[in-house]
Amino acid sequence: MSSNLSTKRIEIVVEAEKLEELICLLIEAGTKGYTVIKKVGGLGLRGTRNPDDALWDEGNTFVTLACKEDQVVRIVQGLSPWLKKFGGMCLISDCERLESPSVPY
Repeated sequence: MSSNLSTKRIEIVVEAEKLEELICLLIEAGTKGYTVIKKVGGLGLRGTRNPDDALWDEGNTFVTLACKEDQVVRIVQGLSPWLKKFGGMCLISDCERLESPSVPY
């Protein structure tokens, strides 16, 4: 596999109540596409989050996207202070994208 564009994968976990605000931040940074998975669980700074718990209304949300390396800079500029204020987790890694008819970014 070869890729002529340096592509990055961004994975973000935030509380569900902050999802709309996060999406606005990503769009302002030039994001053209993303995937959302609601009610994710795991172990983090706030303890264990179990998505199967009937009493757990909102929970965490997982957002992932692929973008060009230069877009990562814009996303991180807005996201870093936002995560410090509201909490959450963000991972950024290199990835390769398979050829498709149109690339959203």
